[in-house]
Amino acid sequence: MTEGLTRQAIALKEWAVSVMALHEGEQIIVMRKGGIIEETRDFQLLSQSFYLMPAYEHQRKELLKEAYRDGMDETLSEWSPEAETIKLSAYAVVERDIEITDQETLDKLRDRHIWTDTFAEERLKWKKKNPLHLMLLRVYKLEEPVYAPMRPAYSGCKSWVRIEDEMKQPAMSPVLTQAQFDKETDRILSALGI
Repeated sequence: MTEGLTRQAIALKEWAVSVMALHEGEQIIVMRKGGIIEETRDFQLLSQSFYLMPAYEHQRKELLKEAYRDGMDETLSEWSPEAETIKLSAYAVVERDIEITDQETLDKLRDRHIWTDTFAEERLKWKKKNPLHLMLLRVYKLEEPVYAPMRPAYSGCKSWVRIEDEMKQPAMSPVLTQAQFDKETDRILSALGI
């Protein structure tokens, strides 16, 4: 993607440590059921492409695999609850949205993400009647981060944020090459029997 393309002024909120893992190519998935104060009762994919907005409120170290726990400290070192801006450094395009409804299927993905089995299981069991959305994301690194003014509407436990201010359209490049992304996608789909 190059500078100047029109991009949605929308962001998906995700743990800052997860955004970092996506930004560094350590995973290509996010799992969503919806936020506690979601406008809808379940998760809905509002856009196929969006900024990744780091969220800090509900990160819990014990729900990360050991190798990724220090990454949480790293994200917190550059965050303050009184911050006037929020740093956006990644953009994502949804390549697949897969609905998961059972633990056995979810367990097949344990080597493809940074979270513990406990966290993945909690995500699946919350709002039991709703499926867990597994989104395979093609992630792009912004060449220069964008600092959006922090607005009250961005706070709280929700999946989607509509960015209220005009933002420059930065140049960006894919985190993974097409071949790397395809290989990881094949591993995930193969594990799921798709």
